[in-house]
Amino acid sequence: MIIGGSASQNLAAKVANLLHDRLCPIETHKFPDGERYIRIKGEIPDEVVVIQSTGYPQDENFMELFLIIKTLKDIGADKVKAVIPYLGYSRQDKRFKPGEAVSVKIIAELLEAAGADEVFSVNLHEHNIIKFFNIPAHELSAIPLLAKHLSPMVDDPIIVAPDKGALAHAKTMAEIIGCEYDYMEKVRISPEKVETRLKSFDVEGRSAIIVDDIISTGGTIVNAARILRSQGANDIKVACVHAVLVDDALLKIFSVGVDDVIATDTIKSEVSRVSVAPLIVEALKWD
Repeated sequence: MIIGGSASQNLAAKVANLLHDRLCPIETHKFPDGERYIRIKGEIPDEVVVIQSTGYPQDENFMELFLIIKTLKDIGADKVKAVIPYLGYSRQDKRFKPGEAVSVKIIAELLEAAGADEVFSVNLHEHNIIKFFNIPAHELSAIPLLAKHLSPMVDDPIIVAPDKGALAHAKTMAEIIGCEYDYMEKVRISPEKVETRLKSFDVEGRSAIIVDDIISTGGTIVNAARILRSQGANDIKVACVHAVLVDDALLKIFSVGVDDVIATDTIKSEVSRVSVAPLIVEALKWD
C-alpha cells in the first residue's frame, strides 16, 4: 500500500500506478492554531510505503511525515518504508560552528523514533548523511533520468558542473548522453585578477547543459551561465534534481540567457518535468 503525504500526492499516485498497488487516502488539515491533523483511511496491511517530500514548508512536511509513520505503526503496520524524495535539513550535516545543531542527524533520529523501518531519498546533499541512520537507508540518483530526458533535445553538448562538487553528476550525465563534460574552476590570471572558466574545453559556438543536484537561490547557476555566455555558448540549458527555487531564483536564471530549466518532481515546481516515480519503483522492488 502507498500513502502520499501532502507534499507528494501526485508522485505517490504515479508510484502506486506503476506498482499496481493501492493508494491509501488520508485526511490531513491544519487546525486554526496551526497544528496538524492526520487520519489514515482504510485497512492497513503489514507493509506500507509513505512518500513525502520535505521541502518548504519543511517543518510542516516533516511533522506530517512523523505523524503518518507513527500512526501507521500504532494501528497495525509491521513495516513502514519512508520515501523522502527531497530530504530537508540535509545541508546541516556537520557542526560548522560550536553549539550548532547537526540538523540532519536529528531528523534521522526522529524518523527512527517515529517508527520508520527503512528510508529512501534522492540525491542527498552529501552521501555520508546515510551514516546517521541506524536503519537501512538508501540514496537514489535521478541524474540518469535527467540525462535520458535531455538526450533527444541536444546535439553533442558539453555538460558543465558549476563547481567541482557537481563534477560527478556532470560525468554521469555525459556518459549517458555520449558527450564531453567539464567543470568551472577559478584561475588566477595575475596577483590581482581571478577568472572563472571551464577547466579543459572551449564552449564557443556549442550548446551547454549546466547540471547540479539542487538549485536554491540560483546564484551558482547564474554565475556559471553568465560565464558560458561570455565565452560564446550559443544555447544553455540547466538541469537539476531538486528545484528548491527560493524567491525569484528562476527569474534570475532566465535573465542571464538560460534557454531552459528542467528539474525532477522531488519538489513540486513549474520546471519539474521529469518524474522520479520509476526510480522509486525500482528501489522498492529491491526487497
